[in-house]
Amino acid sequence: MDEDRTIWWWVLGAFLLVAAGAAWIWWQGRTPSQPTAAQAPAAEQPAAEPPKAEAKIQHPIEAAPAALAAAGETAPLPALAESDSALRTAIGSLIGEQALVEFFHMTGIAARFVATVDNLSRGKVTTKILPVRAPGGAFLVDGSAEERVIGAANADRYAAHLRLAEAADGRRAAALYVRFYPLLQQAYRELGYPQGNFNDRLVEVIDHLLATPAIDGPIRLVQPKVLYEFADPALEARSAGQKLLLRMGAANAARVKGKLLEFRRQITTAPPPR
Repeated sequence: MDEDRTIWWWVLGAFLLVAAGAAWIWWQGRTPSQPTAAQAPAAEQPAAEPPKAEAKIQHPIEAAPAALAAAGETAPLPALAESDSALRTAIGSLIGEQALVEFFHMTGIAARFVATVDNLSRGKVTTKILPVRAPGGAFLVDGSAEERVIGAANADRYAAHLRLAEAADGRRAAALYVRFYPLLQQAYRELGYPQGNFNDRLVEVIDHLLATPAIDGPIRLVQPKVLYEFADPALEARSAGQKLLLRMGAANAARVKGKLLEFRRQITTAPPPR
């Protein structure tokens, strides 16, 4: 359950860090981009494949009228590789300079955000580079032997992050996201999706997190080796993002889902699936 200390950033990421983006996070299970093949002799060159059709955009950023109207500023954006300073300023204006220093790692923001979003619906995560500092303290467990459950006090570890997320202005966060969206889209294409649309992927991941089951009562754990796992195989098989919501407790997860749904409404007019 060490993931409990490493992927919490998404709770703020979808709502607060959406103004940002940045440096690569390589998660287990990511489909890598294809390397460029060495040039073959002319006689042996294979026939060129026809270009793939551009994927249909499901949630065009242009269809987020409220966020677009609030974005306002039209000054040119920096280049992706030089965007950290502008993104730090934007995030600081949203949450305050003190919170920026306390909660965030501020290098490689755009590509890091994009790569993390892309992998939240997958099973495993590499945790060397994260944009938001993890909650303090160890993952808390109650009981002993075969009766271990997630500790009742474990939910308290997320209190500061939740307060920060709920205090931020959702409309301003969405406006910043729209403002910096060209950088996020570029980072997404460079991640290995040359025809992909990042806003589609973000909405897809938010919907995936919103579909996390709400479980009342203690959640049983097992410890086959060093790390704890969910005793229920169906829960253990869920994605890294959904397991994070399960670990933080039903009440906290409901608060996070509320912020994700609020942000989703700002960046698309299409309702979430039922």
